[in-house]
Amino acid sequence: MYNKKTTARTIALDLLRAVELNDAYANLLLPKLLADSKLDSRDTGFAQEMAFGTLRWQLFYDRVIEECAQRYSDEIDIEALIVLRLGAHQILGMRVPSHAALSETVNLTKGHLSRGAEGFVNGVLRRVSERSRDQWLEIVLSHIKDPYEKLAVEFSHPIWVVRALEQALRVDGRKEALEDLLLADNIAPLVSLVALPGLAVKRDFEDLELGPASPIGALLDGGDPNQLAAFREGRIRVQDQGSQLAALALVEVEPVKPGEIWLDMCAGPGGKAALMAAEAKLNDVQFIANELQPHRAKLVKQALEVIDRHIKVTVEDGRGIGLSSPEKFDRILLDAPCTGLGALRRRPEARWRKQPNDVAELANLQQELLASAWAALKPGGTLAYVTCSPHQGETTAIIDWAQKKLGEKFELVDTNAVLAEINPNLHLNRNRKTAQLWPDLNQTDAMFIALVKKAK
Repeated sequence: MYNKKTTARTIALDLLRAVELNDAYANLLLPKLLADSKLDSRDTGFAQEMAFGTLRWQLFYDRVIEECAQRYSDEIDIEALIVLRLGAHQILGMRVPSHAALSETVNLTKGHLSRGAEGFVNGVLRRVSERSRDQWLEIVLSHIKDPYEKLAVEFSHPIWVVRALEQALRVDGRKEALEDLLLADNIAPLVSLVALPGLAVKRDFEDLELGPASPIGALLDGGDPNQLAAFREGRIRVQDQGSQLAALALVEVEPVKPGEIWLDMCAGPGGKAALMAAEAKLNDVQFIANELQPHRAKLVKQALEVIDRHIKVTVEDGRGIGLSSPEKFDRILLDAPCTGLGALRRRPEARWRKQPNDVAELANLQQELLASAWAALKPGGTLAYVTCSPHQGETTAIIDWAQKKLGEKFELVDTNAVLAEINPNLHLNRNRKTAQLWPDLNQTDAMFIALVKKAK
């Protein structure tokens, strides 16, 4: 903390520094900072918009700062650059008067930047304030010839992510929607809630906007979900509606028979596991959750306690479950580790954390987990392969690999048909069997869902 007085701006700066310098996760750290700060709800929202908006638009702001500083961003002291980004967002991305954004942001530098750096920040931000956002956009784009780089700067995404998203959209027949998707990644979503079957009651959602994607989902427009009694009591949870649909698709793919055994193979932190556990309890089904990391397994256990404190939570490498529990499970959810490129609107710094070579490493892990899940699936059972990413290397390429490697019993189910039964109003590409959800189209994360049946 750099100023003795805690304000929305000091909270935002602390968050940005922790993300940049310590690889902190913004969505996990911000609630802790806000809880300690005792700020009112107005300042809380102001702090979040400052921090998250700065993270989302970082690439664009860096290009503007380069124009004003007449040097590349990687030549600027990182502490000063963080403050400059925060100031640029207030000036160009928020309804903050330029004079207030300037003076208050420069004040943040006192005590942790040199006097020379204070003057540098002041001078650069004054130049930033001399033009509007649209004027700066025209200036920075005028230097760029590559169309993908233009989109990368205009919508503040790494260029490799822009290319990957375009490829995914092309496969889905939506190539023309690239700019809409990039823009959707930069719009903070409403808080999405799920009503756990068998626990929640109709009145829990009576004052909320229902859906639009999940029949058991609702949206909270501002405010803290802790103010809802049903949330405090665990009957409703925060969960993206794409995640809800992934779990519901596995449950609804065919009628449940009492005595089935279900597995959530990579269950941490427990959101989908809670929904599956609630459904399992209603259907007289045995449910097991597995998680590799012990600390995440504890989170899963906590998430399941309200539903049934006796649910088994195992701590095991999912790649070994096919050997330790061959053909044991009737339904398996494999929510595989992935780049998370489908959740950029909720995790604004994630776009700057991943690199193209991460996809290949994760694809190897995804293949190993899928092969293990397949071995653990009973003949006649169903497996849901899910990623919160639309990247082809983590989605259709993995399913193509599985169809070639896992044998003739590998039967791809029409996942879009299953989802259409769950929500007939859902926008889906019925020309394919695997499902790809989109934030700009479905108001969900860009969730990929593939249902696979093991023939008897």
